[in-house]
Amino acid sequence: MSIQPVAAQPAEHDAHEHRIAPGEIAIGVVIGRTSEFFDFFVYAIASILVFPKVVFPYVDPLTGTLYSFGIFALAFLARPVGTLIFMGVDRAYGRGPKLTAALFLLGGSTAAIAFLPGYETIGHASALLLALFRMGQGVALGGSWDGLASLLALNAPERRRGWYAMIPQLGAPMGLIVASLLFAYFTTILSAADFLDWGWRYPFFVAFAINVVALFARLRIVVTPEYARLFEHRALEPAPISETLRSEWRIIAAGAFAPLASFAMFHMVTVFPLSWVFLFTTEGPSRFLVIETIAAALGTAAIVASGLIADRVGRRTLLGFSAAAIAVFSGFAPQLLDAGETGEVVFMMLGFVLLGLSFGQSSGALSSSFSLRHRYTGSALTADLAWLFGAGFAPLAALLLSSHFGLLSAGAYLLSGAVCTLVALWLNRELARTIE
Repeated sequence: MSIQPVAAQPAEHDAHEHRIAPGEIAIGVVIGRTSEFFDFFVYAIASILVFPKVVFPYVDPLTGTLYSFGIFALAFLARPVGTLIFMGVDRAYGRGPKLTAALFLLGGSTAAIAFLPGYETIGHASALLLALFRMGQGVALGGSWDGLASLLALNAPERRRGWYAMIPQLGAPMGLIVASLLFAYFTTILSAADFLDWGWRYPFFVAFAINVVALFARLRIVVTPEYARLFEHRALEPAPISETLRSEWRIIAAGAFAPLASFAMFHMVTVFPLSWVFLFTTEGPSRFLVIETIAAALGTAAIVASGLIADRVGRRTLLGFSAAAIAVFSGFAPQLLDAGETGEVVFMMLGFVLLGLSFGQSSGALSSSFSLRHRYTGSALTADLAWLFGAGFAPLAALLLSSHFGLLSAGAYLLSGAVCTLVALWLNRELARTIE
């Protein structure tokens, strides 16, 4: 497969310029997504292991974790704001300056958390600073949308759309694996006092370094002449958000609600289990982080498998089947977290397989439904809203429900996401035609 310019260009011009190969786009997408998800999981793990003790030591561990998850959700609320701000930067100054500013804001906000003073030093200002830095991460994530995933999907061969759709999703388990191993290492070699004093800060420094690598990997693509031509011919041109919402609101709504099963599942097998095990069992975090790492590797294989399966049976069929399987999973699996080490392993392995199959096809399903003018902005808004509705408050809701009403209530929360996906797939015929 090769990516062709939208409009014909003189042969002599093409001969002297760098042409973007599909492999380059795929590498740029995976590196970028891995960087973003690594930041995401470093913060999520710290919300369980660190912030309740460092930022909220004046409340009990459960309340401190709920407060941390409340601040965790701020990034998802701020993400659409980042899209609004940086779309303006994109239109005024171009994709390179926009991406550079957004990723430096992301890296800067993440590194700032590494220097965060605790409650014992500055009191409640510690929580206010943490909230500020978390919102900075959210704004940056909205601004870091580069259109590469949409570009990859739009240039996929007709019979390989499922395969190309899963490539960007590989960044999630990869980011989780690196973050989990880092925290497992520091919690193993350091005493609890040293870890809470300075050890937890190192993963945030690593996140900044990875952001720099991701920046150059993505800039290498977005500054090419071919990418510029796609921008000029509107395939990757940012449109005003108000105009996009007026014209494409049906597609945006469908795209935001269709993947709720996989996005709810995302936190039910990544963030929530660690919080439950850490708060309600006597086990240390290191062992469970290793289990999570192994399960994430299995989830990576399931994401790859989702591409192969989707190209055989259709993306809509796979999304519907996986949502139904998640609904079944929600009825019994959360209780496995109270069944000792064997139950935890079964929950994590089975959960990550289902997550990989569903999450692998949950992104970019509607890119080709948007009009050419609104495709870039519409795809960004759809991603923002899907993460907000499906994942932003998932750890907070699951932990709050399960701590008061038992693990079965967390399963009910997961079931609601699966039902939303099934209803969206059934009602929206346009969505069905697009992703079949």
